[in-house]
Amino acid sequence: MFDKLFRKAGKDESEAAPRAVYRRPKIGLALGSGVAKGWAHIGVLRAMNEKGIVPDVVAGTSIGAVVAGAYVSEGLDDLESWARSLSKTNFFRFVDFRLRGGGLFGGQKLYDLMVKSFGHHEIEELATPFVAVGCDLMTGHEVWMQKGALVPALRASFALPGIFDPVMWDGRWIVDGALVNPVPVSVCRALGAELVIAINLAEDIFGRARAERQQVVATGKYGVFADSLAPQEIMGKQRSGMFVRKLLRHEKGAPSIFANMVASLNIIQNRLSRSRLAGDPPDISIDPRVGHIGLMEFHRADELIDIGHQAFEDEFDDLSDALQIIGYTMNS
Repeated sequence: MFDKLFRKAGKDESEAAPRAVYRRPKIGLALGSGVAKGWAHIGVLRAMNEKGIVPDVVAGTSIGAVVAGAYVSEGLDDLESWARSLSKTNFFRFVDFRLRGGGLFGGQKLYDLMVKSFGHHEIEELATPFVAVGCDLMTGHEVWMQKGALVPALRASFALPGIFDPVMWDGRWIVDGALVNPVPVSVCRALGAELVIAINLAEDIFGRARAERQQVVATGKYGVFADSLAPQEIMGKQRSGMFVRKLLRHEKGAPSIFANMVASLNIIQNRLSRSRLAGDPPDISIDPRVGHIGLMEFHRADELIDIGHQAFEDEFDDLSDALQIIGYTMNS
């Protein structure tokens, strides 16, 4: 009957019923904040690559923006090598300690290092759409940096208030995006992602207690205020640093100014990420168990990368099921 109808209309079947074109579902990847804990993102990305999962859009906040920026600019190998080279004290060779300005550390040395590793890329020219999340210091508004030079955007996204200077971006002073959107799932949705994978570093809030109970971390030496670095770790042992060491010294057993700021940021990230993710949950959440690691323990990259890799493996079955449902085929 249909053949007669097509002949009667003077059309063949191919003209009357064009074949549907297959469209690959769009995958979004949201990398959350967490300062030194962000090295776990590297392990997750390595594991994703091994499974042939390639995100179509990527968003990052703070250290998540740095790792994401390295990933989309093909600088992840350099970042991983640098992270693994850090010791407990040599990280501070890459920051400029000072008592004047908008933060405890200047960011020029880290900026130069990122330019060397990632290159002079414009965000809009990257092969993978990318957004770095920041916070407008004057208004508190969330800022999506998706055009312009890549490295300044990354530098702005991790500008922890009181730790690093704010960064001028498009006429606004920008600070750490963790203050407004610690795990930028909403950004990936806005970029058109149909399935969003989130890496949340703030979920393991009881990790420190667990580590102490298992005697992984010595009680007393570490704990809530594990980021209370000794002054000599920041300034070295030079006589010229005597005044600064006296200034930073605090009562034994009590949190220093530095530890106070970092611990407070940890609380903000945890509470805010829970609130934001409750309103706009990811399809798959990868939650590395990194609560036992301090926010400024950059020297533990080897451990963190392994933890991130394992966290992805733990969620892979659920992720695989989700990808199958939306018709996504993993690259071999």
